[in-house]
Amino acid sequence: MTYCVAIKLNAGLVFLSDSRTNAGLDQISSFRKMMVYEKAGERFMVLLSAGNLSISQSVREILQTTQIRDEADGEPVTIWNASSMFDAARVLGAAVRHVHERDGAALKRAGVDFNVSMVFGGQIQGEGMRLFQVYSAGNFIESTAETPYFQVGESKYGKPVLDRVLTPNTPLNEAAKCALVSMDSTLKSNLSVGLPMDLVVYEADRFTTDKIVCIDEHNPYFRMLHESWGQKLREVFDSIEDPAWNGGLTDAPILVSPARSKPLKKITNFREKLI
Repeated sequence: MTYCVAIKLNAGLVFLSDSRTNAGLDQISSFRKMMVYEKAGERFMVLLSAGNLSISQSVREILQTTQIRDEADGEPVTIWNASSMFDAARVLGAAVRHVHERDGAALKRAGVDFNVSMVFGGQIQGEGMRLFQVYSAGNFIESTAETPYFQVGESKYGKPVLDRVLTPNTPLNEAAKCALVSMDSTLKSNLSVGLPMDLVVYEADRFTTDKIVCIDEHNPYFRMLHESWGQKLREVFDSIEDPAWNGGLTDAPILVSPARSKPLKKITNFREKLI
C-alpha cells in the first residue's frame, strides 16, 4: 500500500509520497510513487500514484508519449505541449485508459482488479496552478478552495490534521510541515506505509523548484517532528480534564449553555435508557 498527499495553496503546491510496496508479509520493497515533469520556465508538473504498482508504472512509462487530439484543430496534445493543466490531465486520463484497454482483460482473468489512483498537479505558463485526482477509469476531479488537498492510498490516518490546519492562505513551509505530520500519523498506524519519503515544494509562478528532498529515517528534521508531535499530542491530551462521573463537578469551562450542559452519569438501566 502507499500514502500520497498533494496540497494546493495560494503560495504554491506541496507533494509528499512514501515508497513502500508490499505484496505479502514477506514481500516488502520500496518504489518511488512520485514523478516530476519539468520544462524550466514553461511548465512544472508532479504525478503521485497509488494502487497496483504494475499499472501505475505502465501509466508513467507511456504518459510522456501519450497523445490526445485537440478538439479545435486536431493537433496532437501531450503533457509537454498542453496549453493547460486540464489538457495535461486529459492526457493522463487517456494513458490510464490505454493501459486498461491493453491489460484490463488479462488482469481480470487473473483475478486482479484494475486499481490505480493518481494525483497530478502543477503549473503551465499562461495559467495558475491546478491540482487533479485521477481515477481508474481515467476521469478526474479538480481541487477547489474548499478542498485544497487530495490524498490517495492509506488516507484516513493523516486526514484529520490536514482538515484542521490547511486553508488556501497557509504558508508553504507550514503546509509542508502539516503534510509531514499527516505522513507521520499514517506511518505510526499503518505498517503498509513506510520510509523513505519524497517531498516537493513548488512556489507559484516559478516553473521550477529546488525544494526536492528524499527523507529517510536518518533525516534530523523528520526525527525531530516525529518525536515532538507525539510528545505535544500527549501534553495536550493530559491537559484536558477527565470525564466527571455521577454528577461530579469539573473546573473545565462549559462550552454550551448551562441549561443544556450535563455531566456524565452512569446508566443503571440500559434498556430503559434506550427506550
